[in-house]
Amino acid sequence: MIISTFSFSLMNSFVKYLNHFPTFEIVFFRTIGSLILGTSYILIKKIPILGNNRRFMIFRALAGLTAMSLFFMSLKYLPVGTAVSLRYLAPIYAAIFAVFLLKEKLKPFQWFLFLFAFAGVLVLKGFDSNINTIGLLLVLAASVFSGLVYVLIRKIGNSDHPLVIVNYFMFTGTVIGGILSINNWITPKGVDWLLLLSLGVFGFFGQVFMTKAFQIAKTNLVAPLKYIEVIFTISVGIFWFGDIYSLWSLLGIVMILVALITNVIVGKK
Repeated sequence: MIISTFSFSLMNSFVKYLNHFPTFEIVFFRTIGSLILGTSYILIKKIPILGNNRRFMIFRALAGLTAMSLFFMSLKYLPVGTAVSLRYLAPIYAAIFAVFLLKEKLKPFQWFLFLFAFAGVLVLKGFDSNINTIGLLLVLAASVFSGLVYVLIRKIGNSDHPLVIVNYFMFTGTVIGGILSINNWITPKGVDWLLLLSLGVFGFFGQVFMTKAFQIAKTNLVAPLKYIEVIFTISVGIFWFGDIYSLWSLLGIVMILVALITNVIVGKK
């Protein structure tokens, strides 16, 4: 899981560095790399590439593409560590969606934890004037769609191979991202080529190692480690981009993470 979080941290940091490129061009490079790696693996292992539950996999792909695009847009306005922290509100929205769409139940204490996490957002925005409102709205919208992705994946269940589900997402992102970036395309130069092409590689291996971690260890032990990504990303933001975090920003981020990690532990009991 630590390898996974480090891979995602590097990917998000590179996206932040590449924010002079149009968002959908970044989406294109992010998805095409993973698409090539994922398709190659599927063909080698002779996994049915079209899967079974195609309608829900298409819905998942569109929701995932929307979430990714909004998150990448938010990185143009927010410190990378702040954006990643706020995106982790997605499990809250997923739990709420699951109550209404999947008829799942939440414990009363979990509702308190959700409110505590949102209080962290209010602290982050309300007391830190450096938090850009547009960026905040974009990343909150991204977390809503990410929450919907979680529910759709749960709806798909075990009827399809995880890599096939991801591949639908990557194919959709490659096609739509490519089409929407045509009019605003900026041809990369020098090291930008390497950084753009690396996005798909880091994203792919982040997914692979995360899946592997959940396969070999208990969820309540592994899931909290996912939030190490925030620490990695904040560190990169400080040393690479010169991001500055006020005490209010750090307090808000800590409140969000404490609520979410506690929710993972409580939800598994």
